[in-house]
Amino acid sequence: MDSIFTKIINKEIPAYIIEENENFIAFLDVFPLAKGHTLVIPKKQVDYIFDLDKDIYSGLWTFVQKVAEKVEKAIDCERIGIAVIGLEVPHAHIHLVPINNIEDINFSKPKLKLEEDEFLAIHKSVLNG
Repeated sequence: MDSIFTKIINKEIPAYIIEENENFIAFLDVFPLAKGHTLVIPKKQVDYIFDLDKDIYSGLWTFVQKVAEKVEKAIDCERIGIAVIGLEVPHAHIHLVPINNIEDINFSKPKLKLEEDEFLAIHKSVLNG
């Protein structure tokens, strides 16, 4: 069964897409820990990140680096934190979270509730980096 991420890849549901190529896509998390929280995924749906083919796995991290640089340039933060949890959606994904301290990447804290205009402003800022 297709994950919600596969539906984003197939443009069946909308997303604030930051970067995309033939193998990967990055988009803003709609339940963010911080403004600019971005998800990066391979387009091929594989549940567990360590089950990805070696070429896709290494390509994913190169793509992640490019996306992280864009987000860090657009969002005021100390750095971009990285998390791979893999329990929320059965599709390998990497969280890029703008952080200023370790508590900023605590996934048990309440998520931000952003309005569409805030998402659009963040999206535009990252795209125009």
